Amino acid sequence: MGRTIEIYDTTLRDGTQAENFNISVDDKIRITQALDRLGIDFIEGGWPGANPVSAEYFQKIQGMSLKHAKVAAFGSTRHFRNTADKDPNLLSLLDARTPVITIFGKSWDVHVRDALHIGLEDNLLIIEDSLAFLRPKVEHLFYDAEHFFDGFKDNPDYALATIGKAIDGGAETIILCDTNGGTLPHELPPIIDRVKQYLEGCSRKVRLGIHSHNDSESAVANSLLAVSLGIDQIQGTINGFGERCGNANLTSIIPAIVFKMGLACEVRKHIDRLYTTSRLVNELANLPNNRYQPYVGESAFAHKGGIHVSAVRRNPLTYEHIEPDKVGNIRRILISDQAGNANVLHKAKKWGLKLSASDPLLATITSELKELENQGYQYEAAEASFELLMRRVLGLQRNYFKFESFRVIIHKVDMERAPITEATIRLYVGGDEVHTASMGDGPVNALDCAMRKALTRFYPCLEEMVLTDYKVRVLTGEHGTEAKVRVLIESRDHVCSWSTVGVSVNILEASWQALVDSINYKLMKEDNRK
Repeated sequence: MGRTIEIYDTTLRDGTQAENFNISVDDKIRITQALDRLGIDFIEGGWPGANPVSAEYFQKIQGMSLKHAKVAAFGSTRHFRNTADKDPNLLSLLDARTPVITIFGKSWDVHVRDALHIGLEDNLLIIEDSLAFLRPKVEHLFYDAEHFFDGFKDNPDYALATIGKAIDGGAETIILCDTNGGTLPHELPPIIDRVKQYLEGCSRKVRLGIHSHNDSESAVANSLLAVSLGIDQIQGTINGFGERCGNANLTSIIPAIVFKMGLACEVRKHIDRLYTTSRLVNELANLPNNRYQPYVGESAFAHKGGIHVSAVRRNPLTYEHIEPDKVGNIRRILISDQAGNANVLHKAKKWGLKLSASDPLLATITSELKELENQGYQYEAAEASFELLMRRVLGLQRNYFKFESFRVIIHKVDMERAPITEATIRLYVGGDEVHTASMGDGPVNALDCAMRKALTRFYPCLEEMVLTDYKVRVLTGEHGTEAKVRVLIESRDHVCSWSTVGVSVNILEASWQALVDSINYKLMKEDNRK
């Protein structure tokens, strides 16, 4: 095994700068936990002083225990008018109380003059004393040399001087940033070679990292080439999300490092979780999965008829560069009814369900799963719904109630005031008919309240269950307001959280499906605890 590569994920900061990428604090926590399970070394949580979401995230994450990953707070060097010990940005970084702090400074003389409006020597000063102030107060201190490659091309001596000052200030890793994403792979070797020569004369030994943006479609290539040139830390995002055209895509970089370059990293131990991690981030960001994405896309290992299928059946290596299950994906023979069996068996084992490869019910589950996926259902971020589906097919799911009908009325009586929303439902629990109504803050909340009102007297445990998140995605836009939608609902109790899904051309119908699954899952869990 070769040297160890550090994987630094910045999805929660750089990723959130992507257009239409919006996540809540709870989403950020879920992504952090998923990245930790994947084996990511460092997770950049955001800029503590930038917005309330980041501030709340750092407060919440302090009370959580991660198995491997270390959380990083991100910020800039001090403002020129402030001393380091009085600079609000540096103080907010310390207030985040993370084991890692990453700060960036200007490497490009153009930015020093035109963005900071200070002298070149002044910039060197604020880099060194910002890092020197932080160094004794944090476990790991990283320095992002912003616009390093552009700065080097314009003024190599000054760009190198900036990283020299970062080293003098105490940075343990220097990350070379292609912030504008305009550097091409052939440009990297001479620049990185010059950097390594420069570092030989510096006061301390440091590690080097790479932070690439994808504006020239070279972020992954630049990152992998940098590793081959001796760089030890790669920064990127899951699915390549990021500002403008995105960041280096870790879901492509990590398997290349592990399977193609034979290098060590913690993610190697858990790389079969890469596919589900990729899907989870997409779902929580309420963005569609890129089916053509390498390694983790639905089509990455899909084969459609003809010579390809015949060859793959005999030997998958004929048309696959790696085995799909290594990254948690599956081979899909598009004319075959066998696609998806491995995933179903994996889930059955995870949930303690007795199901073997020879069980005829496996084909039933797989067939139903494929049909539901064709309708728009996705279960990567709604595993509770998928477990209920499997239990129903296996005859293990109890019918806790029988739904008869629901009605939602929205009454707008004053244009200056919010509309009045009321939901009425009719269902049976055993032989008892329940017919009740409830007001709510919107139709979904009214439905939720009406269901709780109807069921809680039969199942008191529902009182401790709360709906924590609600997302809607339009699946097809060609029919305008007639488009099909997918609703994702997250619920929790005092033990854990779970997610459920519904799909329909009617948003209330889709919401109802997800709500029903959420309640059924809670009741099923209670039965299993007894």
